[in-house]
Amino acid sequence: MSDPQQYTVGWICALTTEYTAARQFLDKEHDFPTHVSANEINGYTLCEMLGHNIFIAVLPCGTYGLSSAASVAANMLNSFPNIRVRLMVGIGGGAPTAKRDTRLGDVVVSSLEKYTGGVL
Repeated sequence: MSDPQQYTVGWICALTTEYTAARQFLDKEHDFPTHVSANEINGYTLCEMLGHNIFIAVLPCGTYGLSSAASVAANMLNSFPNIRVRLMVGIGGGAPTAKRDTRLGDVVVSSLEKYTGGVL
């Protein structure tokens, strides 16, 4: 499966450590497509997970933050026009509060709250 039209889920990793861990969950890796956009600047791993065709991108070395992640997410559309979902999955840090009692091993989901990301 190397047709960019068939990939609908993009997985973004901020760190190479996250990327290495992500690859352990794949059912199968696919060959890279022979045709991608001439404007493409991201590198990808194309794969299958639980019957879904997904691709994984990692932020370029030495870059970090929301603007870098947003750039990677936006550039995905250059080569994968049928994206339905883009996920940023990785490790995070923080401290529990009275309102949010998060502990090691918890899954934390963030969603836009007005002008900033908010934890659900």
